[in-house]
Amino acid sequence: MADDFSNKILIFSDGACSGNPGSGGFGTIVVLPSGQVEELGAGFPNTTNNRMELVGVIRGLEKIKKVPGAVWVLTDSTYVIRGITQWIWGWRKRGWKTAEDQDVSNRDLWEVLSEEVVARKRHGQVDWKYLRGHQGTPGNERCDEIAVAFTKNKNPSLYKGSLLNYAFAIYDLPEDLSLPPEKPRNEKKPEAFSYLSYVNGSLARHSSWGDCEARVKGRPGAKFKKALSAADEVTIVTGWGIDPSSLSKLDED
Repeated sequence: MADDFSNKILIFSDGACSGNPGSGGFGTIVVLPSGQVEELGAGFPNTTNNRMELVGVIRGLEKIKKVPGAVWVLTDSTYVIRGITQWIWGWRKRGWKTAEDQDVSNRDLWEVLSEEVVARKRHGQVDWKYLRGHQGTPGNERCDEIAVAFTKNKNPSLYKGSLLNYAFAIYDLPEDLSLPPEKPRNEKKPEAFSYLSYVNGSLARHSSWGDCEARVKGRPGAKFKKALSAADEVTIVTGWGIDPSSLSKLDED
């Protein structure tokens, strides 16, 4: 990776919601350069996914309020990143109205997040890094696991202690942490040709994301990705260092 993150405070965060609105939860992991890790999380009975994404980041920033140093916030929410780095300036100028003259959703949380970011800059730079969701990044997957557990009214055990004893390879980050180009509104996502997973040296093809997720969930080092075509499958497995001829031997779940 081009950037050095070894001396940065890392905040991983994710939100989830069962129904939208519905039962929600967030999961956040704070990693300090000193080698300490703390997991955060909570559940909320009637909320939305976007609110949970915001709350997770806010709680992470609150946790390091008095800790000096530069910060990376790592999230799979383009809503959070674009909101705090791009959209918020226009919202404020318009009196917290969107370009369509509608009230900005979650204004209360945007204002809190903005205050946290401004306060944080007195202690160190805040950089926003995008993690593509469900791509096997350990920090993102663990945050998702915590958040989902809270949507189901479960109370997962949250770790606090030394990085040396942490069960997840938290510094295993993808090379590309850039935000993807913003898609035109109302543009439909391309349908999946298949979903591929690679777990413990075994490649599999799935017809649905649910089947793929069930295979890789909680499996450290697992790789998985949506393929848009047969040619895309070849590109994916080649990138994983797998002989593409192995695709011909797969059957969908």
